Amino acid sequence: MTYEQIPLKIASLASLDSGLFDKDVLLSWQLSDAAMRAILLAAELIEDLTRNGISTRLFDNGLGLSIFRDKSTRTRYAFCAACNLLGLATEELDESTSQVSHGETVRETATMIGFLTEVVGIRDDMFLGEGYRFQQEMASSIEDSFRAGVLMQRASVVNLQSDLDHPTQSLADLRHLAVHFGGLERLRGKKLAMTWAYSPSYGKPLSVPQGIIALMPRLGIDVVLAHPPGYDLVPETLEQARCFAAAGGGSFTVASSMTEAFCDADIVYPKSWAPMSVMQRRTDLLRAGDKAGLVALEREALENNARFKDWECTDALMAKTHDGSALYMHCLPADVSGVSCAAGEVSASVFDRVRYDTYREASYKPFVIAAMILATRFRDPAAVLDRCVQVSPSRRHG
Repeated sequence: MTYEQIPLKIASLASLDSGLFDKDVLLSWQLSDAAMRAILLAAELIEDLTRNGISTRLFDNGLGLSIFRDKSTRTRYAFCAACNLLGLATEELDESTSQVSHGETVRETATMIGFLTEVVGIRDDMFLGEGYRFQQEMASSIEDSFRAGVLMQRASVVNLQSDLDHPTQSLADLRHLAVHFGGLERLRGKKLAMTWAYSPSYGKPLSVPQGIIALMPRLGIDVVLAHPPGYDLVPETLEQARCFAAAGGGSFTVASSMTEAFCDADIVYPKSWAPMSVMQRRTDLLRAGDKAGLVALEREALENNARFKDWECTDALMAKTHDGSALYMHCLPADVSGVSCAAGEVSASVFDRVRYDTYREASYKPFVIAAMILATRFRDPAAVLDRCVQVSPSRRHG
C-alpha cells in the first residue's frame, strides 16, 4: 500500500452506505453487502493510516466498555486496542463485583454503563440460547434509555462472540483471506474446508464455524462443512449458509470426513466445537443449578470426543489440499498435539509451519473492531477518515 492510494480508498468507502450509524453489530448475516464491504474497507484504511503514522483518534472523550462472560485473550485486547486507536478510554465490567451479582436487571445495568459510553462490546458465547438474547436485550435497553433522554448518546453494541456468531472473528478472517489472495474478488471459486477437529476439552462454542459458513459463501467461496455424527450446528446458520451461497455464487455442502473436505481445498479451518445437543443440555442444567448433572454431561461429552481423535489436521491431510499448500486458519488458541495437549486439533509439525499465518490472521481483528465502532458511531466514516489525513503531520510535512 502506498500513501497515494489512501484517498482512492476513502472515495470508495464514501460510495458505500453501511446503514450502521447508531445501530449495533450483532450477527454477520444481518449485515447488508454494503455494510460488510464498508467494515472491511474501513478496517483496511484504519490500518493504512496507522502504518503511515496518521492518527485515527476520532474521540476527544468517551468510553469503550466490554463485558466478557467467557475467557478471552485475542478479542479482549483487540477490543481495547481498537478503542485506543479511536481515542476511547476502556473499561471492563466485572459482573461479580458489580450490582449484577445482587440481581440488578439488564435494563438497569445497560443504562448505568451507557453514560458517556460510545460502544459496548459483549462476549457471551457459552450457553446456547442465551448469549445473543443477552446482547439483544442490552442493545434494546440502551436504545430505550437514549430515546427517553436519559443517555446523551446511543452507545452501539458490538458482538465480541455470542452463542450464534463471532462477527469480529469471521470478518477479520475474511480480511486475512483478501490480503492473502490479493482481494475479495479473487476469493470467488476458492474452496474452504470448515471442519471439526478433536479437542480434549469440553463445550467449545459453535459460533466460529457458524460465522464462517454463513459469511464466506457471500464472496463466492465454495464452503465444505465436515464433522462427525452428532456434531451438528444450529439449523438457522446452515440455512443462512445455503441462502448466501445461492445469492453470492458460492456453494455450501456438508462432508462426512476431514479427508473429503480437505481434498483440493485452498483454505482449511480445522476447529473443535461441542455438539449442539450438548450445548442445549448444558444450558438447561445451568438454569436448574444441577451441578451433578453438569459433571456427568462433561464426562459424557469428553468420552464422545475421544471417539474421534483421528480428526486431526496432519501433514498427510494438508498434502491432499490444492497443490498441498492450503492456507491454514484458526481463531486461536489451537489445541496442538504434543505441545498444548497430548492429542488435539492439529499436529505440531503442521502448526509450527503455519503459526505465523495464524498470528497475521489475528492481527486484523483490532482494525475490524475499530471499523465497526467507526461505522456505528459516525454518520459519514469516509469524511471522518479524510479529516484525519488532512490534519496529519505526516501529510503536511511529507
